[in-house]
Amino acid sequence: MKQLIETIVKPLVDFPEDVQVNVNEEDQRITYHLTVNKTDMGKVIGKQGRVAKAIRTVVYAAGSSQQKKIFLEIGE
Repeated sequence: MKQLIETIVKPLVDFPEDVQVNVNEEDQRITYHLTVNKTDMGKVIGKQGRVAKAIRTVVYAAGSSQQKKIFLEIGE
């Protein structure tokens, strides 16, 4: 899942080397923390959050087979 997020996000940004995905796994949930360069935040979020929503939709669909709830947080 971590590699899927990186594969989706890296072509969108100007600084792909700054893209990092950290995983926090708990009992009933897995949280992926996506970190990008400060100047790339607008590109990852998109107009009215459309790009971020699309990324989350793909990640949630790919993780639907797992028994845990998946969350994606985007930050600088």
